[in-house]
Amino acid sequence: MKVKTILVSQPEPKIENSPYFDLQEKQKVKIDFRPFIHVEGVDAKEIRIQKVDLNNYSAIILTSRNAVDHFFRVAEEMRFKVPDSMKYFCQSEAVAYYLQKYVVYRKRKIYVGKRNFAELSPLIKKYKDETFLLPTTDKLKPEVPKILNELNLNWKMAVFYKTVISDLSDLANVYYDILVFFSPSGIDSLFHNFPDFQQKDTRIAVFGNTTIKAAEEKGLRVDIAAPSPETPSMTMALEKYINGANKKK
Repeated sequence: MKVKTILVSQPEPKIENSPYFDLQEKQKVKIDFRPFIHVEGVDAKEIRIQKVDLNNYSAIILTSRNAVDHFFRVAEEMRFKVPDSMKYFCQSEAVAYYLQKYVVYRKRKIYVGKRNFAELSPLIKKYKDETFLLPTTDKLKPEVPKILNELNLNWKMAVFYKTVISDLSDLANVYYDILVFFSPSGIDSLFHNFPDFQQKDTRIAVFGNTTIKAAEEKGLRVDIAAPSPETPSMTMALEKYINGANKKK
């Protein structure tokens, strides 16, 4: 069956040269964007209930841009002036770059991993005498605390923001040829909003092994999976599939 419409379960990209826009133009398909989940901040009062005093930490571990935003939001709510001596350990270059929104980059002690959390751990280990805070979501990957515990650090994890299911009721009678998911939470949102969802001819595209597993556990047929050696990005996986599905016979 040909592909004409795609729904991506994320916010619309803010950059003009997004590969999704190129895909839409090249393949002549309609791509809509709609977050199936969203993030809500935890207020300072709830942070205090978790027994977090920002004065007690000399280093912050940041795994995402959301973590950056919510750490500085909470610091402001608590009237905590983040000291210039604070060390920042960022999971990726994208997170470190985003940190510039809040600090003067060249004047701060910022340590950057490559892609995943395991690649950041050797940097953290070098500074094991610091007191670390991990501001995070309620949906943190279990590998993160596991790695930190193995490093024998003085560290604490605190939930600064939560992943919340979005209301998708307005999509009840809307059909798309492909639904694209990037997390198990997105799959959960689909069935929370539409408990009787039947896949039928809808193609399901997923990114990452945990998302594949979540989709299959819900009885979904995964038609498009990324990353792979041949298609390391979701847009490349979609393009390969569309080329096959829309080929003129």
